[in-house]
Amino acid sequence: MDFYTLGATLYIPGNNKQLVDVANKKKIHDLKSLVICTEDTISEHELPQTLDHINESLYQFHEANLYRFIRPRNPSVLEKILQMPAIHNVHGFVLPKVTMDNLKMYFSLLTSNDPFKIMIILETAHVFNHHYMYKMRDMLTNPFYKERILAIRIGGLDMLNILGLRRSADNTIYDTPVGQCICQLITIFKPAGFNLCAPAYEYLENVNILRKEVEMDIQYGLFAKTAIHPNQIETIQSMYKVCKKELETAHAILDPSYPAVFRMHDSMCEKAIHWNWALGIIERYKHYGIAEEYVEDNFYEDRDRDYSGTKS
Repeated sequence: MDFYTLGATLYIPGNNKQLVDVANKKKIHDLKSLVICTEDTISEHELPQTLDHINESLYQFHEANLYRFIRPRNPSVLEKILQMPAIHNVHGFVLPKVTMDNLKMYFSLLTSNDPFKIMIILETAHVFNHHYMYKMRDMLTNPFYKERILAIRIGGLDMLNILGLRRSADNTIYDTPVGQCICQLITIFKPAGFNLCAPAYEYLENVNILRKEVEMDIQYGLFAKTAIHPNQIETIQSMYKVCKKELETAHAILDPSYPAVFRMHDSMCEKAIHWNWALGIIERYKHYGIAEEYVEDNFYEDRDRDYSGTKS
């Protein structure tokens, strides 16, 4: 499973009557990843019925070129979900409000034979304690955890809630006190090799701010933004396209025939420091294409070109 294939990740309540159609990609054709939720979107009294609905729905899931995850409410709910006979029709789980303590409980329920990938969500008060986050990073680098973890999701709205705040529709998450904390999480976890996902933008009408926030997500190295509504998916994923100049520069950086340092599109390019950026641009291009409306028919047809091991 490739982190870049997640696209805009849509959350859907586990009791939604259209769950099967959405999970089979009959309702939202551009959807790339789906999280079936049994946590915040479900009231406590709705949980038993929700789990029954998920259990029945799993039998009806078929191959749909879509990554499906379930967000359990807590470790005890994950235990129940893992016992569902058709559970292997999902690709993994999104673990909410993760701490070092409950992470051990979650992972104790998984066996070495389980194929499931895990995304954890950082959204408790611990995220504001950088000493705790460093300890959690060190814990997660243990192969027992890291080999399963596809990505770390940032619960920006929960973080604002902890502070008693809600940003306005005219502000990105980076314009709030949480923005500084997001930067801290990036610098703690990304150097250790973890992929980080961008938090949700909870307004539907101000598309310009959503675009601005996704642009900033990308600048901060975040991807797979949480979508709160299907209407956000196209906007988010359109921002994941790369411009022609970025792609040309990335190809040149990864090309062994180019020198270690060169000029392109009025910028200095240095392979030693721009290599990882270039790999990310190529991955986005493979999955989302070029941002320009018009692209020559023969422009960069080698989407599947493998650059691994070719660093000069």
